[in-house]
Amino acid sequence: MVILYALMSAFAFGTADFLGGFSSRRNSTIATVAWAQGAGLVIVLIAAPLIGASNVELADIFWGMAGGVSGAVGVLFLFRGLSTGIASIVSPIAALSGAVLPVIFGFLIGERPPLLTWSGVALSLPAILLLSWERGKKNDHVLRSIQLGLISGVLFGGFFILISRTSENSGMWPLVAARATTVPLFLLLALFRKTKIRLEPGTRRATLLSGILDMAANVFYLLAARTGYLIIAVILSALYPAPTVGLQKIFLHEKLTAFRIAGLILSIAGAALIGAGG
Repeated sequence: MVILYALMSAFAFGTADFLGGFSSRRNSTIATVAWAQGAGLVIVLIAAPLIGASNVELADIFWGMAGGVSGAVGVLFLFRGLSTGIASIVSPIAALSGAVLPVIFGFLIGERPPLLTWSGVALSLPAILLLSWERGKKNDHVLRSIQLGLISGVLFGGFFILISRTSENSGMWPLVAARATTVPLFLLLALFRKTKIRLEPGTRRATLLSGILDMAANVFYLLAARTGYLIIAVILSALYPAPTVGLQKIFLHEKLTAFRIAGLILSIAGAALIGAGG
């Protein structure tokens, strides 16, 4: 089940990113993320009691809150990097480092997947890099872009690791704790920066759907991390740029570069090997 859950997480993450990108073209990134996170909070508040939890400990709430803050701050650094740096450097570095760190962590805590699975991981890591790669004009902001991409990726990796530390008995309540922490954080940030929080007409549905799908992705990832190797859960979930690229091609008619075509091929091959090694 870990493979199915992780692939569903990747699809939901990628679709949420596509919709969030559409919204942020007409709204501030802070407003987009705040509303999306708020929608996710409502969904998980409804879902958590239905899914049930036999024993929610304080540690589970702590891991959820810490993971939520790590992911939210990672988003801020990513958006800052994309807006002030070089997107073609920031995005792939953030995606790759966000996947590599949990893989290293999984290995350190004793996870030893079969050799076939490692072969899939070896193909998936460059696939993540290629899927995120964009052509960009090089300038004197290269070092700054690398720094912001790494910081963002480390924080995303932190989310993957921290949320995976929650116990299976806690159900979805750690995700409630995560969103209950980050929604006020973004609202306070909007207030502090005097950012317009109201969404522009025509973007509200996309923004809210982005938040719902992002929460669905978190739920699927959490289920994946609890039913199999963390390494597999993270690598397959981190293939989320693939559905984003596909949706951009279908709806925005964006041209698929050679890098992204190679990334799609590698991601499919990597997922197949991981599935076979299961």
